[in-house]
Amino acid sequence: MKKNQNRKIRKIRVRSKISGNEKIPRLSVFVSLSHIRAQIIDDTKGVTICSADDFSIKNKKTKTEKAKITGAEIAKKAKEAKIDQVVFDRGYKLYHGRIKALADAARDAGLKF
Repeated sequence: MKKNQNRKIRKIRVRSKISGNEKIPRLSVFVSLSHIRAQIIDDTKGVTICSADDFSIKNKKTKTEKAKITGAEIAKKAKEAKIDQVVFDRGYKLYHGRIKALADAARDAGLKF
């Protein structure tokens, strides 16, 4: 039970410092045991602008490779929505592994954090 409580506390701490608006929306990342999802959210309106996930990737790739593809895809969709800068929300996860791979791929595709 303590592990889940620590995750909730960490998520609240991260989210208290991060908020997205129309000009600079929030890039929220969710990681499960086998998949990764990313959304760009405008917190003032409470609207998801665009999203990407690794469900469409059918090739046998590692989870980190799928995270890189998802990061490039979310950056491409953000460019189509005329968004070039976001605030990164990692949730309760630490910034390494798949989270870092997604962020680096999004940066390489032209998204600014």
